[in-house]
Amino acid sequence: MTSRPVRALALAGAALILTSSPVHAADDVRTSANVEHVANVPKQAPFASRQAKQSDLAFQGHYAYQGNYHGFTVYDIANPAKPKVVSRVSCYGAQGDITVKDDLLFLSVDESVAGDSCRTTGASATEKGAWEGIRIFDISSKKRPKYIKSIETACGSHTHTLVPGKSKDTVYLYVSSYGPGDIFPDCKPPHDRISIVKVPLKKPKTARIVARPVLFPGGGNERGDGATTSGCHDITVYPSRNLAAGACMGDGVLMDISDREHPKVTARVTDANFAFWHSATFNNSGTKVVFTDELGGGSTATCLKSTGPERGANAVYDITGGKLVHRSYYKIPREQGRSENCVAHNGSLVPVKGRDIMVQGWYQGGVSVWDFTDSARPQEIGYFDRGPFKPRDMAGSWSAYYYNGHVYSSDIQLGLDVLRIRDPRTDPAAGVRLTSLNAQTQYAY
Repeated sequence: MTSRPVRALALAGAALILTSSPVHAADDVRTSANVEHVANVPKQAPFASRQAKQSDLAFQGHYAYQGNYHGFTVYDIANPAKPKVVSRVSCYGAQGDITVKDDLLFLSVDESVAGDSCRTTGASATEKGAWEGIRIFDISSKKRPKYIKSIETACGSHTHTLVPGKSKDTVYLYVSSYGPGDIFPDCKPPHDRISIVKVPLKKPKTARIVARPVLFPGGGNERGDGATTSGCHDITVYPSRNLAAGACMGDGVLMDISDREHPKVTARVTDANFAFWHSATFNNSGTKVVFTDELGGGSTATCLKSTGPERGANAVYDITGGKLVHRSYYKIPREQGRSENCVAHNGSLVPVKGRDIMVQGWYQGGVSVWDFTDSARPQEIGYFDRGPFKPRDMAGSWSAYYYNGHVYSSDIQLGLDVLRIRDPRTDPAAGVRLTSLNAQTQYAY
């Protein structure tokens, strides 16, 4: 999601569509013939309210971790058909972008709050004492995670990306944030940079910011909605290739991350059809990258004929000679209702050797499984789709990721969904077993 709860400068015009279309009801689940809805775990206290939005997912062993605007949930997914809630940790502060490494969990806070305590309340970003940044938890006990450390970062932490260091004892967090303003004491323009947090895994309480590299020294490009790049929304890294792709509001970039503390932009592109460069996914060979456009900030209905197939969509780029070469757009082919917030959002590869297949959340557009092996002719091969959420609110699949034979979708209002796809094109993926998955940290399979 692009909009920010307190410092919402970037998308002040984004609002829910006020009319509705006669489409199927929310409890009317529709899937392609090759997709099965295996399980759903609904939201429960302390995350039962509509304000407690579910956000991103991470995985480790037989556990799944789901971020929330009010904390996070730990699930046991040893039996994907019967996920079990292990613990729910209440810790206020949107959006809850989440990653895990060994016994540590990292949680992003991009909402101005009174302090770094989990019991904090909202505060104005104009107050010098307000806090935003990264929280670190010890998850050695899945039943009783412990909050151990916070790091304040400039303009908060809308998202963060876990980057393994050259030493196994260290990881870095690339913190993406945006929305500066002269009235914000800790987020003044220009903000053409990211924050890099170094985390010694054996001494996480000593984690600290070690660099704040400027990615756009000459300024960023104008976005499709008229604003100008002032930070990044999300970064995906391919550590073994020392490669990163940044979705930076008005710019899509490639970076060399050979020196983890000094990433360098090596290629930049812009696109008149893109309103907001939101996220990126490499193919397995690192020769392509899929960028998403979060037109409307995730809160509007853009999966309409009137919006068209090239806006609020994915753009597929080949990486040729170190440059990004645009090949095509992909947007779900199923029109959604005017009350359904729908746009391209978070996804991951389905690990099939020799093919480029991705599973992806589209908010109330549901979950799409699509093939971009032919960069110029991407096509959907499976889907899961609910009807409109009522009462009208932001809802649907925030992120959908493939992990060890199943697709896990974080539904903003309806909890955790588990799906299975059976298709000759995706069946080989079931043989790939991962020990962990942070979707923005890609490894070769």
